[in-house]
Amino acid sequence: MSLKKVKELNGDEILAGDIITSDYQVILPAGSVIRKEYIEKLSELAIEEVYIRDEKTEDSSILILKSEMERSVKNTVKGILERHTYQKNKELAELSMAADSIISTITEEEQVIERVYDIKERSADIYEHSISICSLAILTALKLGVEYKAIHDIGVGCLLHDIGLRYMELDYYNKDVDVLNKHQKAEFRKHPVYGYTSLKNEDWISELSKNIILYHHEALDGSGFPLHMKKIPFECQIVNVCDTFDEMICGIACKRIKVYEAVEYLKGFKNILFDGKIIDAFLSFTAVYPVGSHVITNEGEIAVVVSQNKEFQDRPVLLILKDKNGNDVKGEVKKNLVQVHNIFIEKAID
Repeated sequence: MSLKKVKELNGDEILAGDIITSDYQVILPAGSVIRKEYIEKLSELAIEEVYIRDEKTEDSSILILKSEMERSVKNTVKGILERHTYQKNKELAELSMAADSIISTITEEEQVIERVYDIKERSADIYEHSISICSLAILTALKLGVEYKAIHDIGVGCLLHDIGLRYMELDYYNKDVDVLNKHQKAEFRKHPVYGYTSLKNEDWISELSKNIILYHHEALDGSGFPLHMKKIPFECQIVNVCDTFDEMICGIACKRIKVYEAVEYLKGFKNILFDGKIIDAFLSFTAVYPVGSHVITNEGEIAVVVSQNKEFQDRPVLLILKDKNGNDVKGEVKKNLVQVHNIFIEKAID
């Protein structure tokens, strides 16, 4: 990673860190390609320097799916699902190819399972959510050594896991289902059954993918729904972990929370609701504080996360913005929390 003057950019460089305005708004995320038309705009915004990924960088704070790929797959998935009506399933078979595209995109990257990824809280519809957990579940499955056939079935199941929500009219965005009335809550908890029933007689989708649709809200202690099962296929448990995490950071059927809060939730219910091996695999590539996060250190400094450290997902590299007295820090002051052992992140801030 190198710091470059905006006026020295030629275009097509890849950002190694988010571009953040003076009021701490992310205007271009890490991993984006800086197009030539962006350069003039950056200058207009008084942004003079940016972090650029170079061949020597070990910066691993990148997106699982590149923005262009995610948009393309989302358009495909959204188009197919929005045209779908109950048990009119012929076109849904195309989602099998969409799952393979995601798998191919992820696995063609070198050292794909050795990186730490920035997964950020955001508002999301069920289409983006489905693509996100597809990526997360594929990475987790790769970490756990799951065979390719099952990974394909996991991908297909993820893209279709919430299809049952299309058969009901409920407002579940950024809203805890527990605040719904008794009838609405019961209806929401039927969506895995609705999705499974609509596809159970289809021969183009595997039994594993069908089970993912049916079991993606079950839990090891039997407290899940709709069947309160305790014996859940391992691949379905992988999807459960990824779905729970992404729902929390997107605000789907719950109030949206920060990534570090979702991480703490998974840790807290390790070997209770979720298989411990799956939690460990998932958290091994998930940055606790994504690039662009604003945090307060134990010394009272305000900082922004600029890159991650492999194997130390909760100890990133910080760019200090304000000192412990609240004064703006002049120049570039970076602290790598792996190298500075007496400093830690006390909390994330909005």
